[in-house]
Amino acid sequence: MRIGEIAALVGVTSRAIRHYHHIGLLPEPGRRANGYRAYSVRDAVVLARIRRLTELGLGLDEVRDVLADDAGRELVEVLVELDADLARQENEIRERRLRLARLLDGPVSAEEVVSPALAELLGTAPATDSPMAAKDREHLVLLDTTGVGSEVYAALRPLAEDPAVHALYERLDALAAAPLDDPRIVPLAADMAAAVPDEVLAAIPGGPVLTGVGQALLDDYAAAQAEVVRRVMAALAARVAGRGTG
Repeated sequence: MRIGEIAALVGVTSRAIRHYHHIGLLPEPGRRANGYRAYSVRDAVVLARIRRLTELGLGLDEVRDVLADDAGRELVEVLVELDADLARQENEIRERRLRLARLLDGPVSAEEVVSPALAELLGTAPATDSPMAAKDREHLVLLDTTGVGSEVYAALRPLAEDPAVHALYERLDALAAAPLDDPRIVPLAADMAAAVPDEVLAAIPGGPVLTGVGQALLDDYAAAQAEVVRRVMAALAARVAGRGTG
């Protein structure tokens, strides 16, 4: 094969191949009498290996180390490993498509890129126009970026499906313009804390703790609503502490 043919076969540019030759990553092949490089199937396999490794995020120095480990191996071994690389990429693409399908089927907007576990949780929640429900969803999306375990979302699923929870959201919505001494704050906080099952608390590493991030989340609420959420978090933390000493 000539350089243009092997480049088209593997899916790289002729310029990239010349660069690999220049840095010693891909050995120069023999040349025909007319001076053109003559590439073999072995060269194509090595070049495809380089492409796959760089697509996986390896730098060229790292690729060089991997190829050095391949030296002396039978062609069939390299082909088998290359096939395994392709299979892994196929699985990754399949997972991404499943994730996109969940996002498209659920209530999550296109700009919210979340984990499959959270996408599934949000997909179970009935549609609602509650501002507080929307805010809770935003906070879950933020939490998702921390890599929280899927067991947390699994524990939250009964809450997402419970119609009584949506009634609590509506009560919280009604406090948007309320003062801090509104008599609805204390009973609503008690009802919201009581609605959270022990399984959810057990799934949260360290329990619900009001850290600097937690305070920032509270600042995102109106005053009376923030007071409800603060009381809920305090009540849940007390439950966790009581269970630990019991």
